Amino acid sequence: MDFDHTTLSRIQFGFTVTFHIIFPAFTIGLSAFIAVLLARWIWTKEDRFRDLARFWTKIFAISFAMGVVSGLVLSYEFGTNWGRFSHIAGNVIGPLLAYEVLTAFFLEASFLGIMLFGHNRVPPWLHLTSAIIVAIGTAASAFWILSANSWMQYPSGFEVRHGIAYPLNWWDVVFSPTFPWRFAHMVTAAYLTTAIVVLAVGARFALAGRFAAHARTMLRMGLGLALILTPLQIFIGDEHGLDTAQYQPVKLAAIEGHWDSDEIAPFVVFGWPDEKTESNLFQFAIPHLGGLIIKHDWDGKYPGLKQFPAADRPPLPEVFFAFRLMVGLGFALLAFVLWGAWLWIRGELDTSRVFLNVAAVSWPAGFIAIIAGWMVTEIGRQPWLATGVLRTADAASPVLAQTVLVSLALFVLVYGVVFSTGIYAMNRLINIGPTPAVLAPPAGVPSRPLSGAAGEPT
Repeated sequence: MDFDHTTLSRIQFGFTVTFHIIFPAFTIGLSAFIAVLLARWIWTKEDRFRDLARFWTKIFAISFAMGVVSGLVLSYEFGTNWGRFSHIAGNVIGPLLAYEVLTAFFLEASFLGIMLFGHNRVPPWLHLTSAIIVAIGTAASAFWILSANSWMQYPSGFEVRHGIAYPLNWWDVVFSPTFPWRFAHMVTAAYLTTAIVVLAVGARFALAGRFAAHARTMLRMGLGLALILTPLQIFIGDEHGLDTAQYQPVKLAAIEGHWDSDEIAPFVVFGWPDEKTESNLFQFAIPHLGGLIIKHDWDGKYPGLKQFPAADRPPLPEVFFAFRLMVGLGFALLAFVLWGAWLWIRGELDTSRVFLNVAAVSWPAGFIAIIAGWMVTEIGRQPWLATGVLRTADAASPVLAQTVLVSLALFVLVYGVVFSTGIYAMNRLINIGPTPAVLAPPAGVPSRPLSGAAGEPT
């Protein structure tokens, strides 16, 4: 690989966006979970729900802060590394990113303080309202980011004049044909990832014999949501795949490792897509299954990679294997949550140490699947930055490769420190656990815990 300034800029943006996407995805799901906990506390008056809301709010604060810090870098990279992209597509992308700030970030910032520090300081209804608004804000942020990215995947509602893209119909710009299922796929992934994390933390407490009531609640809430979302996500993924077949056929062909348009499409379980021989080396495939999945026809056919010029094909191994990692994790999670449901029905969810041990280490699965899916989306769009409008090779700023390399090395160093510190802080909060809330007493009266189990720290 020739590490010129464009390639290094791609690696740098890929690194920073991969790091960044972990935290917004987690905060989207976690903010909604906190709102549900507060609603259940107000409805039932059971203090374990408020304890858990306080516990997860602290973790949310760290994740939100890391998401903001890592996200700021991306905005600067548009100007420093991708100046031509900003010049050519800025009339379309710029307003979409501005709408994200105006409608989402400002909404979150306005009520985030109440959500983080409102315990025992504001009425419960106001605290719940702030949590709901923050949850709406995080989802709105995903809406605008996915809208901008979907336009880059399949631009619509614009025209090009003198080499510059100008919006003609904002409805068509915002709701690009690939946007609805991509947005649903991403938000569902965020909620599912959070459900698995909650389940993992509940399992961790159950194994340690700590916070029994709280662990029981997290196990059931996490598993219950995952039981709903996992099959739903598989369905949404299938619909998203049909969209990809219609609007981004070359990406789909790369995902499936499908070369010949005239062939009844098999499903390639494993292989190595080889661009030189235009075939899959070491292929293991299931006949007809690819056509059945993509076209819903046993004898289904769809365009193969040979139909597209080599210069218009995305990098094949990265897209091919990232997709299989994402799908494999999805079906592994389905088997996992069905196992949990079976134990739940049998009354063994809290006592099956085999399941709890697996659950306790399952928390990275959702994040890995999100990163793999993002790689499929972004690498699969190549060689275009905005499909049909601007190629990636033509979008980079004219900066020295050495400059990009130095900044990339600094990003790796700084992000490594930030990530390690954040994970350490979150893990420390998890080790402390959902300590009971403390009332603010009158002057001169010692504070007392509202609830707690014998022997637990307050």
